[in-house]
Amino acid sequence: MSQTTNSLSAAALLGGHDEAGTVAKFFRALGDPTRLRLLEYLLDTEHSVSDCVAHVGLSQGRVSTHLACLADCGYVQARRQGRWCYYRVTDPRVAELVRLARSLAADNHAALATCDRIDTKPDEEDSP
Repeated sequence: MSQTTNSLSAAALLGGHDEAGTVAKFFRALGDPTRLRLLEYLLDTEHSVSDCVAHVGLSQGRVSTHLACLADCGYVQARRQGRWCYYRVTDPRVAELVRLARSLAADNHAALATCDRIDTKPDEEDSP
């Protein structure tokens, strides 16, 4: 059985509303521009937290919080070496997803740029 088939079987076990909520949470983790920039930075090779700080230009504490979120959600993995911590993307499907999202966003740039519904609050009945 392929990894994709196994993943689909696991997703099917979540069932209806729970599955949609989990998938929505999966995308919310990518919805923050800083987390997305960090994830893209880590796609090809691992980097230290200091490298990531220099790349995004935020404080070490904020970058560490974003990296911890990405790690908690399963996008990246941390490796400690002495007092240094290095992060890398561990699942090649994450790279495929990010590259596909970039391509889709480029193809739909005009529509996304003018969409005013994304940043609005969800209806009360949609909230948990």
